[in-house]
Amino acid sequence: MGSRTSVSPRPEAGVAPRDLGYAPGDPAFVADPYPVFARLREEAPVAFDPATGQWIVTRHADVSAALRDRRLGRTYLHVATHEEWGHEAPPEWQDPFWDVARLQLLDLEPPDHTRLRRLLARAFTPRAVEAMRPRIVAIVDDLVGAVADLREFDLLADLVEPFPVAVVADMLGIPEADRRLLRPWSAEFTLMFEIDATDDQRRRAAVASGDFAAYLSELVRERRERPRDDLLSQMVHPGEAGDAMSDAEVVANAILLLNAGHEATVNGAGNAWFALFRHPAALAALRAHPELAPTAVDELLRFDTPAPMFERWVLEDVEIDGVTIPAGDEIALQFGAANRDPAAFADADALVLDRAPNPHVAFGAGIHFCLGAPLARLELDILYRALVERLPTLELAAEPEWKPRFVLRGLRALPVRIA
Repeated sequence: MGSRTSVSPRPEAGVAPRDLGYAPGDPAFVADPYPVFARLREEAPVAFDPATGQWIVTRHADVSAALRDRRLGRTYLHVATHEEWGHEAPPEWQDPFWDVARLQLLDLEPPDHTRLRRLLARAFTPRAVEAMRPRIVAIVDDLVGAVADLREFDLLADLVEPFPVAVVADMLGIPEADRRLLRPWSAEFTLMFEIDATDDQRRRAAVASGDFAAYLSELVRERRERPRDDLLSQMVHPGEAGDAMSDAEVVANAILLLNAGHEATVNGAGNAWFALFRHPAALAALRAHPELAPTAVDELLRFDTPAPMFERWVLEDVEIDGVTIPAGDEIALQFGAANRDPAAFADADALVLDRAPNPHVAFGAGIHFCLGAPLARLELDILYRALVERLPTLELAAEPEWKPRFVLRGLRALPVRIA
């Protein structure tokens, strides 16, 4: 929420994460953080990182408990100002970003979080999501059909990226002619979340935020005057006495839903298929038994988590694994490390498509558990079944490169061919 550079230094607790290889700005670490995660879990499960001013937490039990601990919050602005918290307020040129982010469900605490989640949750109940199945199947069928006759293509750009964009845009009622704008705005907006984002990246995020918000504000005004049968109209006209969203809240949370589809779902599917290509026995099993798709979705999200780190602010002193972390500090919960913890998962570094139970934290936990998890699971289930059934000879055509991002970790491209 505030400037990272304003965090006061803290004494290190035990081994420093950087000494064990924790380097979220290093492309080699981003490409394969799991050996470092293993060392952190073993040698420094709760350790202060002076480079980021964050406490790094890596064990599954600790991460899972922290996600449910109400002494930790996604923000501190409901209890203090930036200055009272010992931070500098973000510079004014970042206002277009923070004007949106501070109203998003992801970064709110009760009571505002409770109100907005209740209003949005109706669109993501199991029944509401299941009702979307025919449309999701149709979108996937069209996209797979478009690449089925190609010898080589980019699985990300040609299929995986357009898919969740189409689903969420359909839900919200975004005109098809405008959808080409959405993915670039999301990619730029989410640059602000990276630990080591440069000023240039932050400025790009601020510009994209302003453009994104201006575009959706116009749609919100239209829905106020002429409601339609779409989620944006439901957000504008909730149809219940009392609770309602302001126009700014509608815009902010529409952006959140689009970003989640664009970044988390795209990276999740891309990471999953790269993992399957590197584990031919698992891919062969999924092709032979497409009914494994529901458990495979969760296992692949566990195995190579697309959002490997989420932050929490310490609102009251907490003790984690014997280490006291004072109020005012920030914790970086390492979902990717927790999801490979052998204390929680047998054969944690193996890809077990029928793993059950599977208590992964890729969707978070507690009050901030991912609202769109039922939709993401259905989307990925349908996509994976379509790929193994309709493109059974799909194979990796070249080694992909990872984007230089850690908080939202994914591939630049995934070149494939039909053998």
